[in-house]
Amino acid sequence: MMPQSKLIDTSYTQNRELSWLKFNERVLEEAADTSVPLYERLKFAAIFTNNLDEFFMVRVGSLFELSLIKDNKFDNKSFLKPSEQLTQIFAASRLLYAERDKVFFDIDKDLEKEGLHRVRTLNDLNREEQKYIDRYFSETIFPILSPQIIDLHHPFPHLLNKMLHIAVLLKHQKLSTLGIIPIPSALPRVIYFPENALRYILIEQIILEYAYKIFNMYSLIDKAIIAVTRNADISPDDEAPELGEDYLHHMKRTLKKRRSLAPVRLEMETDGDSLLIDYLRKRLQIKKDQTYISKTPLDLSYIFSLEEKFNTLQRQKLLYPSFTPIKKCKIPTNENMLDAVTKKDLLLQYPYQSFDLFLKLIREAVNSKEVISIKITIYRLGKHRAKLMNYLITAAESGKDVTVLMELKARFDEANNINWAENLSEAGCKILYGFEGYKVHSKICLIMRRSTAGKITYITQIGTGNYNAQTALIYTDISLITADERIGRDANIFFKNMGLANLDGFYQSLLVAPFCLKSQLLTYISDEIGKAKNGLPAKIILKMNSLTDRQLIDALSKASQAGVQIDLIIRGICCLLPDIPGKTDNIHVRSIVGRFLEHSRIFCFGTGEDMKMFISSADWMTRNTENRVEITCPIYDKGIRMKIYRTLRLMLADNVKARQLQSDGTYCKCSTQSTTPFDSQQYFMEEYLHYMKKQP
Repeated sequence: MMPQSKLIDTSYTQNRELSWLKFNERVLEEAADTSVPLYERLKFAAIFTNNLDEFFMVRVGSLFELSLIKDNKFDNKSFLKPSEQLTQIFAASRLLYAERDKVFFDIDKDLEKEGLHRVRTLNDLNREEQKYIDRYFSETIFPILSPQIIDLHHPFPHLLNKMLHIAVLLKHQKLSTLGIIPIPSALPRVIYFPENALRYILIEQIILEYAYKIFNMYSLIDKAIIAVTRNADISPDDEAPELGEDYLHHMKRTLKKRRSLAPVRLEMETDGDSLLIDYLRKRLQIKKDQTYISKTPLDLSYIFSLEEKFNTLQRQKLLYPSFTPIKKCKIPTNENMLDAVTKKDLLLQYPYQSFDLFLKLIREAVNSKEVISIKITIYRLGKHRAKLMNYLITAAESGKDVTVLMELKARFDEANNINWAENLSEAGCKILYGFEGYKVHSKICLIMRRSTAGKITYITQIGTGNYNAQTALIYTDISLITADERIGRDANIFFKNMGLANLDGFYQSLLVAPFCLKSQLLTYISDEIGKAKNGLPAKIILKMNSLTDRQLIDALSKASQAGVQIDLIIRGICCLLPDIPGKTDNIHVRSIVGRFLEHSRIFCFGTGEDMKMFISSADWMTRNTENRVEITCPIYDKGIRMKIYRTLRLMLADNVKARQLQSDGTYCKCSTQSTTPFDSQQYFMEEYLHYMKKQP
């Protein structure tokens, strides 16, 4: 029998996880870019760190489990086993840690010159500051600390995922032992000095410095700030609910398990080699290559609060120029959106336009006597109180039929979604929880109206991003609002199918995963191949977050070999390698990482009037095409098609924030030597601000 490796062509593909690390490296490059305002660079360092944390919790956690139970499972893009992938991930991550330390140190030092000073050690304090910290430690910190030593009577504690601790190596008489101090979450992370609002120290640094007082009966040999990252790749579908348990309670029980899963990474903030490493590794049963030494604070989430202390001049110098999404669209401010959309489709583009425009539509629907029903899918809402949810509650309480398909398995947003599901249900909304084994990732809202003559009409909103007011400020997404009856009827059928647990429904216009999306995409690619073979213009332009689906990758390779010209705008993971002779010669891939997170998914097949154009909630990943409920919607309106296509062309012209993927998997910045520098996101901001000024 031919070996499996011979059946898979990996000459034009690369490993998903290593491609993701390359994406996060591009985020870190923004932190290193001196053309980016200094404090914004600091935020990019924090985003890089948060990304890496989630990567270890989810992707490394999953691979770690696979390596233990079935290490003969091969990745179909690189033909690497889980253990082999982990080896390469750990090595690549170590290089990123070193680069982050360098970048963070440079930013930190430059910020000191601007007045924002992080104190690294108590030796840097003047006499008054030292007195203040002594008093703060004695009166505020020390009383609520819970230190412990590790011995026969004091077992090693369970270190919660990503919670900061102080670890100390102690000696008493001739015996060595370990001491652990959890950093209390009840206290502020950042301690500002009274005499200087922009001079601060982190609480873990204070506790580290005073460890000798906390363990004053011991000799202190070594100390470090540590954090353990645990596998968080736990699925509610891994085990069936208990007899009589509803899905909401099953999800709550599942979330509790996430806190106790196996450790996959140990981080230590220390200036050099630590004697603690061997002690901690032995206790955590973790390998050397899973241990990372950092000179950067292990949790950078505190960074986002610092700008509250800036004065006007510092804001102007250290931050991006302020940009407020415009609250105007092609509908006059005084005109009812529900009525206007029945005449012409509307396209909203976040974050250049405000999420409030969509909320205005929902508010009108809630208050309209003609509206009889509102149906919506919810994936990620955000942690803050959502106006959208309050509108839906009001609609239900006023007697309208409100159906909310709430995905409780939105990773790391589960608890928030559970709380909202309970509130909505109490208000009288019909709540659906999706399907076992399939996440509902679709972004669709259907408003149904009944005229005085009794006719039912539809207004459908379909988007590429979540119904989240916070992310709508920083994610680029597209939102289509249409009264097209074909789309409205499909939307109504979709919600009926969701209520009946029917994944295999028939739709006239919408492409719905998991059963008909991929097959239709393959058909559209095949159509372009046919055109190319017949000497006709053949073109594919795709914009998405990630490309990993092997079947679709192979189809794009075949299209390239047939002569189809393919432009891919892929922000994150791209398992397809371009410019491989005879395989992907006609494929060009670029990634744009800038001020806003590129999030919209747009698929174009063909050229001119015959082009088929879609927007979607789905990336071309196997999880989206086979294991999620996703919606891809055609764009019928000619004006909107032209607007979206122009957006793609401008992004393909970006030579400031765009990086070009090379055939070896590396990225290089586009050259501006022979052309004028062009930043597509900056262009869109300026264009929308100009549009705002022109409107009455």
